[in-house]
Amino acid sequence: MHTTLTSKGQMTLPLAARTQLGLHAGDQLMVSVLDDDTIVLKRPQRAPVSALRGLLPRPVRALSVEEMDAGVADHLARKHRSTPKSK
Repeated sequence: MHTTLTSKGQMTLPLAARTQLGLHAGDQLMVSVLDDDTIVLKRPQRAPVSALRGLLPRPVRALSVEEMDAGVADHLARKHRSTPKSK
Protein backbone atom coordinates (compact mmCIF):
# COMPACT_ATOMS: atom_id res chain seq x y z
CA MET A 1 0.00 0.00 0.00
CA HIS A 2 1.19 3.49 -0.79
CA THR A 3 0.06 6.94 0.27
CA THR A 4 1.18 10.48 -0.57
CA LEU A 5 2.05 13.26 1.86
CA THR A 6 0.29 16.56 1.07
CA SER A 7 1.78 20.05 1.35
CA LYS A 8 -0.03 20.36 4.71
CA GLY A 9 1.70 17.24 6.06
CA GLN A 10 -1.41 15.09 5.77
CA MET A 11 -1.78 11.65 4.27
CA THR A 12 -4.66 9.30 3.58
CA LEU A 13 -4.48 5.91 5.21
CA PRO A 14 -5.54 3.46 2.49
CA LEU A 15 -9.04 2.01 2.80
CA ALA A 16 -7.73 -1.55 3.08
CA ALA A 17 -5.66 -0.59 6.16
CA ARG A 18 -8.55 1.36 7.76
CA THR A 19 -10.91 -1.56 7.18
CA GLN A 20 -8.48 -4.16 8.55
CA LEU A 21 -7.91 -2.07 11.68
CA GLY A 22 -11.55 -1.04 12.09
CA LEU A 23 -10.65 2.66 12.00
CA HIS A 24 -13.25 5.39 11.49
CA ALA A 25 -13.19 9.17 11.02
CA GLY A 26 -12.15 10.84 14.28
CA ASP A 27 -10.19 7.84 15.61
CA GLN A 28 -6.83 8.82 17.07
CA LEU A 29 -3.50 7.18 16.34
CA MET A 30 -0.12 7.44 18.06
CA VAL A 31 2.84 8.12 15.75
CA SER A 32 6.33 6.84 16.56
CA VAL A 33 9.47 7.12 14.46
CA LEU A 34 12.05 4.38 14.98
CA ASP A 35 15.82 4.79 14.58
CA ASP A 36 15.71 3.30 11.07
CA ASP A 37 13.13 5.95 9.96
CA THR A 38 10.27 3.47 10.21
CA ILE A 39 6.99 5.19 11.06
CA VAL A 40 4.69 3.23 13.37
CA LEU A 41 1.01 4.09 13.83
CA LYS A 42 -0.79 2.59 16.83
CA ARG A 43 -4.17 3.00 18.41
CA PRO A 44 -3.82 4.34 21.96
CA GLN A 45 -4.64 1.64 24.49
CA ARG A 46 -7.78 2.48 26.42
CA ALA A 47 -7.64 1.79 30.10
CA PRO A 48 -10.31 -0.66 31.26
CA VAL A 49 -13.05 0.65 33.52
CA SER A 50 -11.51 -1.40 36.32
CA ALA A 51 -8.55 1.04 36.25
CA LEU A 52 -10.87 3.59 37.90
CA ARG A 53 -11.22 1.41 40.98
CA GLY A 54 -9.88 3.19 44.06
CA LEU A 55 -9.91 6.62 42.40
CA LEU A 56 -12.43 7.97 44.92
CA PRO A 57 -12.32 7.43 48.65
CA ARG A 58 -14.69 4.86 50.09
CA PRO A 59 -17.87 6.43 51.49
CA VAL A 60 -18.31 6.47 55.27
CA ARG A 61 -21.60 4.63 54.77
CA ALA A 62 -23.80 3.66 51.86
CA LEU A 63 -26.71 5.98 51.13
CA SER A 64 -30.24 4.72 50.57
CA VAL A 65 -31.99 5.43 47.30
CA GLU A 66 -34.21 7.90 49.13
CA GLU A 67 -31.17 9.77 50.50
CA MET A 68 -29.63 9.91 47.02
CA ASP A 69 -32.90 11.21 45.53
CA ALA A 70 -33.14 13.87 48.26
CA GLY A 71 -29.53 14.94 47.60
CA VAL A 72 -30.12 15.26 43.87
CA ALA A 73 -33.37 17.20 44.45
CA ASP A 74 -31.58 19.54 46.89
CA HIS A 75 -28.75 20.15 44.43
CA LEU A 76 -31.15 20.90 41.57
CA ALA A 77 -33.23 23.24 43.76
CA ARG A 78 -30.09 25.20 44.71
CA LYS A 79 -28.74 25.17 41.16
CA HIS A 80 -31.96 26.47 39.61
CA ARG A 81 -33.00 28.81 42.39
CA SER A 82 -34.21 32.07 40.87
CA THR A 83 -32.17 35.09 41.84
CA PRO A 84 -33.90 38.37 42.71
CA LYS A 85 -34.01 40.73 39.74
CA SER A 86 -32.61 44.20 40.31
CA LYS A 87 -34.82 47.13 39.37
